[in-house]
Amino acid sequence: MRISVFLLVLSLYIVGCNNTPKSVSPLKINAGNDPHSFSNFNDAIIKKLNLNLKVDFENKILTGFAEYDIENKTGGDKIIFDTQNLNIEAVYIDGNTKTDYVLGKSDSIIGTPLVVNIKPATTKVKIIYKTRPDAAAIQWLEPSQTHDKQFPFMFTQSEAILARTWIPIQDSPGIKFTYTATVTCPTNLMALMSAENDTVYHADGVYHFNMPQPVSSYLMALAIGHVQYHGYNAISGVYAEPGLLNACANELTDMPAMINAAGELYGPYAWGKYDLLVLPPSFPFGGMENPRLTFATPTIIAGDKSLVALVAHELAHSWSGNLVTNATWNDFWLNEGFTVYFENRIMEKIYGKPYADMLAYLGYKDLEETMTDLLEHNPDDTKLFLHLENRNPDDGMSDIAYEKGRLFLKNIEAIVGREKFDAFLKNYFEENKFKSMTTEMFLNHVRNELFDGDTAAYSKINARAWVYENGLPKNYNAPQSAILFKVQQDADAFTKSGNTAVIDTAGYSTHNWLQLIRTFDAKLGIEKLAALDKAFHFTQSQNSEIQCVWYILAIKNNYDAANAQIENFLCNVGRRKFVRPLFAALLETENGRAFAAKIYDKARPTYHAVTRETIDEMMANAK
Repeated sequence: MRISVFLLVLSLYIVGCNNTPKSVSPLKINAGNDPHSFSNFNDAIIKKLNLNLKVDFENKILTGFAEYDIENKTGGDKIIFDTQNLNIEAVYIDGNTKTDYVLGKSDSIIGTPLVVNIKPATTKVKIIYKTRPDAAAIQWLEPSQTHDKQFPFMFTQSEAILARTWIPIQDSPGIKFTYTATVTCPTNLMALMSAENDTVYHADGVYHFNMPQPVSSYLMALAIGHVQYHGYNAISGVYAEPGLLNACANELTDMPAMINAAGELYGPYAWGKYDLLVLPPSFPFGGMENPRLTFATPTIIAGDKSLVALVAHELAHSWSGNLVTNATWNDFWLNEGFTVYFENRIMEKIYGKPYADMLAYLGYKDLEETMTDLLEHNPDDTKLFLHLENRNPDDGMSDIAYEKGRLFLKNIEAIVGREKFDAFLKNYFEENKFKSMTTEMFLNHVRNELFDGDTAAYSKINARAWVYENGLPKNYNAPQSAILFKVQQDADAFTKSGNTAVIDTAGYSTHNWLQLIRTFDAKLGIEKLAALDKAFHFTQSQNSEIQCVWYILAIKNNYDAANAQIENFLCNVGRRKFVRPLFAALLETENGRAFAAKIYDKARPTYHAVTRETIDEMMANAK
């Protein structure tokens, strides 16, 4: 239920300008139609941000101000920002006029509303603030936590609702704004943002940024470290620490081809440049699609380009997500389902249909595991459109949004034909660029534009079952892969014989190895695991994807020979995709729980808050 700003203000005790606002009664409001934001963006909305920050590595804080151009739509006297654990020092409007503000009592999920007094004609709001050392979006890394181990590093991760932990902001994906920024950092480090970036160091440590296209708050990103740049052409390149740059540059040579393929499919790239920053291994995700500067985990640097589908995925977000954005986190599938579909089309265009089919099949197998677990424990989370009120939106970031979303779009493609669906999608991105989209709006767009308002024809895609009902609809088309079917046959033959010679590994890529290992189960036994390990050296692999699935298999089969490497892996890699299932496997047994506790004591300080919070909950529930 929407609560008016007037009632909201009545619930707050407005303080004077002494900058010591009292905490007041808890607020759970939906002032702007987003359950994860306090902001009243239907009444007063940010349009442009001018951010000015100084970076203090010693104290692990950012200090400065966020100044906004705003639109006071209704001529009201309040604008509300989202914050979480920020130290607000003063607020000004229209230049140097100090104004009253109040902070509501913090909510454990969505933080604290910052309610600022404005006037009907107010056009600017300037907030002076500091972050705290424990700001959830920011990870401060010691030199020992980086690849080259010479300089400190910091980076932010704003998705889903963590931008409010480093910027006071209207933190809803449905709000878009342009921004400029000035960041001052140590002179031996380079500052980069999700904006127009330099590729050279500034002697004074002061970096200026401009983002002329409107973005959502979850796409605000800042990274500071000792990095260098390798350019592929005028619009694409990669940043990485010097000791890792050559490997990254060699691994990602297909980036320009991906950009061209994506543009041919769904229209011109709209963001100017597409660069990628390879972060230290504590980065909690595979990648983050920050406009102009994708953040990526070093775990994609496999040496054989077998994991570059992640780059295609983050690039695809330049259309699905960044260009046309889910209005709320309940609509998250519009972001990720589209992107997985689009990613697979890019991979097919560059590497061929058999390769794309292999990737689709592996994604589908992941979906099967997620679906089985959720149908048992939280079946409503198997819907595409979710109800995440009073929950962390991270709860909706599962394979359902990604892979079930892709299957739904693939289902539409099969019904109307690829040519017609491609034309529809290209037009969809063009018509709705720099706008937000709800699930209902998208389905209406499909009915009206793709099916010309023909309700009977539209009904063939079975949208209600796909979007609003649990599980997968009947008679869907599951992905198939002839390449991986052969791998499964070899795995079955080994299970029966125990002889590794029956496994034909000629031409194997990472994906073949993953399918091979995943085919085995917890009853394979130590003797057969040892034979596989002797033949293929899985325990000593340097490929993180292979390491993860092999270590899970080792844990389930009590293959203690892998324990040292499991501990090493979990203490040096913070990507949640790997960390979560490994701890889950360890926590299934008493001995495993003891081992997990020992590892986590060492590893926890090295994890980003996104990963840390996930494992904290798992460890607490396992006791």
